[in-house]
Amino acid sequence: MTLIGRARARAVETLTLDSPHTRNALSAALVGELAEALADAGRDPGVRAVVLTHTGNTFSAGADLKDPPPPEALVALLRRIIDLPKPVVARVTGHVRAGGLGLLAACDIAAASTEATFAFTEVRIGVAPAVISLPLLPRTDPRALSRYYLTGERFGAAEATATGLLTTHADDVDTALAPILDGLRRSAPDALAETKRLLTARVLEAFDRDAAVLTALSARLFSSPQAREGMTAFLERRDPAWVV
Repeated sequence: MTLIGRARARAVETLTLDSPHTRNALSAALVGELAEALADAGRDPGVRAVVLTHTGNTFSAGADLKDPPPPEALVALLRRIIDLPKPVVARVTGHVRAGGLGLLAACDIAAASTEATFAFTEVRIGVAPAVISLPLLPRTDPRALSRYYLTGERFGAAEATATGLLTTHADDVDTALAPILDGLRRSAPDALAETKRLLTARVLEAFDRDAAVLTALSARLFSSPQAREGMTAFLERRDPAWVV
């Protein structure tokens, strides 16, 4: 079964997360297929930009707890988005949780509808937003991020835009994206690649400096007793034992 849809219109390649029955959770299979689709788009001279979107009411629910990708694979996927020589634009019309927020932060431009909601839910299942911090920390407001990292609270599109997680939001996300995609289509391919390189240099420095440490942290936390309790509680739809 194909987990990533592919379509093209006027040099914009749209990659669609298409596993609505898992709320587009980041399984090993989905991560691998998305990485391959991005690599193909990066090599194709007919692609000017990539739009990353989704089916269903959830952009991504984060890591698939039944089939999680290795932390190294998620790091590689996020880096591929950032390092791709084509702009990557996120188009969100639903909910984004945990690891899905890492995908948003890795994209060069992110737009969402006003119906979208966001939450860093890792702390509520006994882990931390470790690997996804690689693109998030350099690109978002640290004070706002501190609140939402530590509490797991849900927040809306307006707050996500104010904190830098989103570029823009609107009632109709496609209306908001129209001038953005038009601008990318009017831009020279080599100039886009070099301009993106300027913008992502600091983010890639974070990958080079911190990826190994954060990958190890993620692996350690996911194998901890608290994570086992948190994930079991999540799957059983109950509060974990530490809730007071």
